Amino acid sequence: MKALVTGATGFVGAAVARALVSAGTEVRVIARPGSDLRNLEGLTVERVHGDLRDKDSLRHALTGCEQLYHVAAHYALWARDPSVFYEVNVTGTRVLMETAQELGTTRIVYTSTIGAIGLPEDGGPGTEETPVSLAQMAGDYKRSKYLAEQEVLALARAGLPVVIVNPTAPVGERDIKPTPTGQIIVDFMKGRMWAYIETGMNLVDVDDVAAGHLLAMERGRIGERYILGNKNLSLREVFDILSRLTGVAAPRLKLPWQAIVPLAHANLWLANYVTHTPPRIPLEGVKMAKYKMHYDCGKALRELALPQTPVEVALEKAVRWFRDHGYAEA
Repeated sequence: MKALVTGATGFVGAAVARALVSAGTEVRVIARPGSDLRNLEGLTVERVHGDLRDKDSLRHALTGCEQLYHVAAHYALWARDPSVFYEVNVTGTRVLMETAQELGTTRIVYTSTIGAIGLPEDGGPGTEETPVSLAQMAGDYKRSKYLAEQEVLALARAGLPVVIVNPTAPVGERDIKPTPTGQIIVDFMKGRMWAYIETGMNLVDVDDVAAGHLLAMERGRIGERYILGNKNLSLREVFDILSRLTGVAAPRLKLPWQAIVPLAHANLWLANYVTHTPPRIPLEGVKMAKYKMHYDCGKALRELALPQTPVEVALEKAVRWFRDHGYAEA
């Protein structure tokens, strides 16, 4: 059995590729020329060059693969040219799925995002069935991933053998970029968190997310979505855990998210017109902080037997990896 993994140079994709290799699956990965390949070091995989915006390269990469794990995405809270989100995440996903269908790929797992899952108006945890619409999506990343998921669901109804997974906020080793969640950990370790917003998130070990992908491939129902997560926490609770792990004091000043909005707008203006680099305070992240991103992962537990490593262990692994690789000092 051979599986193609897109996005294997990234945080979640690398964890999926490693889990597949450990399970004895023959793995092919597709990466753009010039990609950072550190997450593939020591991993016995076949590497091919390609791009989600190049259909011929996708056909070449898929040929001979019975399974597809589509993990790749343009994942960021800002881009100088927002069209990249839609070219990669929407059009690229549709073309990849259509190519897989043409080639007769037998089984597909598509990595969506928790941002495409709705949140109840009463503030309770969201589920795979919570209603949601494009109008509720904040920012180009979430909008593009929502639209991509709709494309995949439409293809599933037309017969594409695809299962969708929606990871929450993964943490752990090899977050080389780092992801927005990983950046919060790094900033905390550097003592940059002088205040916090009363928001919430669902944390999960990235290795459990990877296991969830393999379980979705094996057990998931075609056309269904599965939230891959673990524990709902407030941001303050996350900082308290990080404080115990690092010895860095957790911030005590609580600010309403509205107080950060003017700073985020100023940062966005600087990013767009002066620095041309990602803003330190991303506006879309501040907008998301308005909501407690809490979710019910029961469906994945029941149907996939998703593992649940304690989030304290996952955070400890992340802290140790960031220290060992120079992101923050001890």
